[in-house]
Amino acid sequence: MQRLRNLYKRQMGIMTTRITAFFICLVLALPTASSYADTETGSSVRPSTVAGLFYPSQPEALRDMVAKQLKEAGGANVAGRIRGLVSPHAGYVYSGMVAAAGYRQVDPSIKTVILLGPSHRFPLKGASIPHVKAYRTPLGDVPLARLAFTLQDEPLVESVLQAHSREHSLEVQLPFLQVILKDFQIVPILSNNADPEALAAVLAPHVGEDTLVVASSDLSHYHSYEKALRLDRLFTAAVPVLKFSDVSQCEACGKQAVLTLMHIAKIKGWDGLFVDYKNSGDTAGSKDQVVGYASIAFVDRKEASKRMNETLPTKDRRALLKLARSAIEAKLVKGVKVERPAPLSRALKEVCGCFVTLHKHGQLRGCIGSIEPVLPLVECVESNAKSAAFRDPRFPPLSREELADIDIEVSVLSVPQRLSFTDGEDLKRQLDPLVHGVILSRGFHRSTFLPQVWKQLPGKEQFLGHLCQKGGMPQEAWQDPETKVEVYQAEVFGEEDLK
Repeated sequence: MQRLRNLYKRQMGIMTTRITAFFICLVLALPTASSYADTETGSSVRPSTVAGLFYPSQPEALRDMVAKQLKEAGGANVAGRIRGLVSPHAGYVYSGMVAAAGYRQVDPSIKTVILLGPSHRFPLKGASIPHVKAYRTPLGDVPLARLAFTLQDEPLVESVLQAHSREHSLEVQLPFLQVILKDFQIVPILSNNADPEALAAVLAPHVGEDTLVVASSDLSHYHSYEKALRLDRLFTAAVPVLKFSDVSQCEACGKQAVLTLMHIAKIKGWDGLFVDYKNSGDTAGSKDQVVGYASIAFVDRKEASKRMNETLPTKDRRALLKLARSAIEAKLVKGVKVERPAPLSRALKEVCGCFVTLHKHGQLRGCIGSIEPVLPLVECVESNAKSAAFRDPRFPPLSREELADIDIEVSVLSVPQRLSFTDGEDLKRQLDPLVHGVILSRGFHRSTFLPQVWKQLPGKEQFLGHLCQKGGMPQEAWQDPETKVEVYQAEVFGEEDLK
């Protein structure tokens, strides 16, 4: 009998503990009376819930941390005004540098920010906008725009305060916005199961020239470093070119938010540009189980098509040309070491594509490059310089005797943008000779010509026909809309230019 009594007490103790834990979780998930005093009139303030956890709780420390990350962030430069942004939402030591790569390029005159993110803890049928007057961070209160309350009348939108009370995906975007923007308001939207296309149709008419749309999402979770790279590469390749089906298969907690932004981009005619990618194994964690982070920008198509401005100062150009020659010489001459520039400027640390071209007595002697932004510029130039000298299959490896006769040229590329066209005539109208480098892709075949190739092939049909032949495609393949056409611009400089 005593044994039964002891067993009963033990079971009751376990049950009491579970019930207590349940009610603690329930209480934590609910807003406090002091935080949400008047939800009917939207006169309450949603407090910070991850200050001291995801970012510093002291205003000065937080502002200093954000400013430092904005200053030191790399990533690709975005040509044009950013209208939409995919940004991560982990702790700043993990994802802050990736977020900063995009935020550092946002126009400070933005007045309204539509924040899209997932509800990690509370299930939602549609989209939810909280009926509060402001979001609070250690840097102050950020007011909700009038649009936030207007949208609550839409059938697709509800106001589920519990979903917002402990959700971090929107909150972690705010300190970056508070540092870079002068005066702005927000429309905070959480979404789990709302149709992204339908939500985009509701939001797009309200996206004006002074509006920024931010989709908050981390990528793959808790895979090995190598597997995360493979999984996340599909996401970073698909989002900029609006491959909705590919994104739907990706692992990303804010997938619905990203798809909504992509549909807005399609409606508004924005082009996507990859900015930066890292995972926690690159920043502040081990490489056993990592979480992926990406920054992807969307710009107005008209702005994205503007010519690439020369952004590299003469000092950085000289440093890259010296690095390229040093990298080649170090392979040819015993005892010579690669002279890498130090300290690195922000431009040299930015992730972008580049080509290194070698000429001997005015004739091509090697040319190898990377179109997609994968490596920091300084690493890209060093790697491609060695490849152009020793691994271009069209030429024998460069010899030590030839080195003095070699002139080196570097081409720094903008992020490729896909062109939509109906036929060959439409494509020709969109191409700008001596400005556009062109990439043609068809099945497994792919080829590119740098913008300077227009000097040898000035006719558009001649240029495109030779590009098809280079890639092993039919000579007229460029006229078929099924052929993928991308364009980029290049900042080109050589040793002869800087003498």
